[in-house]
Amino acid sequence: MSDSFLQSFLSYLRYEKRYSEHTLAAYQSDLQQAFKYLGDFYEVTEPIQVKHQFLRSWIVSLVAAKQEPRSINRKISSLRAFFKFLQRDRSIALNPTVKLKALKLPKRLPKFIQENQVKAMIASEVKTDNDYASYRDQFLLMTLYQTGVRRSELIEMQERDIDRAKMQIRVTGKGNKTRLIPLTPKYIQEMDEYLRVKEVFFPGEPYLFLTDRGTKVYPKLVYNIVSRHLSMVSTVSQKGPHTLRHSFATHLSEHGADLNAIKDLLGHANLSATQIYTHNSIEKLKSAYLKAHPKAQ
Repeated sequence: MSDSFLQSFLSYLRYEKRYSEHTLAAYQSDLQQAFKYLGDFYEVTEPIQVKHQFLRSWIVSLVAAKQEPRSINRKISSLRAFFKFLQRDRSIALNPTVKLKALKLPKRLPKFIQENQVKAMIASEVKTDNDYASYRDQFLLMTLYQTGVRRSELIEMQERDIDRAKMQIRVTGKGNKTRLIPLTPKYIQEMDEYLRVKEVFFPGEPYLFLTDRGTKVYPKLVYNIVSRHLSMVSTVSQKGPHTLRHSFATHLSEHGADLNAIKDLLGHANLSATQIYTHNSIEKLKSAYLKAHPKAQ
């Protein structure tokens, strides 16, 4: 495939859709894999040559290779977005992905940790005045759990996004959409302590979280910080930043928060993406019912 089509698409995602570098890399990898297969088996060199049955053949090969349905569906989504872009750009007349169907996924409940484990995790980082990283790591963990933001959103946070008077922070999410998340007095207190130390080490740096060298934190660093601390308090299989996002939403649901409020706090586009967090609350109710109701046995 001509590299110009791919680069035009990636530029569109980067500058118009404002997707993260992590997401861009995933789109690029998916499309390159697809067109390698199409070239090897169907001698396809340009998008205009692609037919529905070619793409379906690739998907069948992925299933045969025992790739996860969720991973395959992401690749299908990448193809759809790419050909929709080309059709809108008038590079192609017909979209070969129109009839592509996503694979059915097994229901997967979000992984989360208990509230006492959250407290233990945050307390596991011992802060030292001559060590910026200790303050950063603790406040980073606290921010992920108390705001429920995505890793990419946390990385882009700046000090100017914080409104102390209104006790809220402005977060820029997917599609460059912004939302406001309330902050607690305790969080503001911890934030002020962290910023005091940050200013000593890296004065004037606008980003909220920095590396040990004073540059904006990057995805792998954030993952490693969270993974290390989660490993200290939990045996949960998924130990990345998203586990703290799931914990944030699950704990809100368990304490009776309105589902629409959780949706807005998470930055979900529709309610269906948020409803999965009610399942854990329902399971908790079932457990209480089976233990306490005289007719439940």
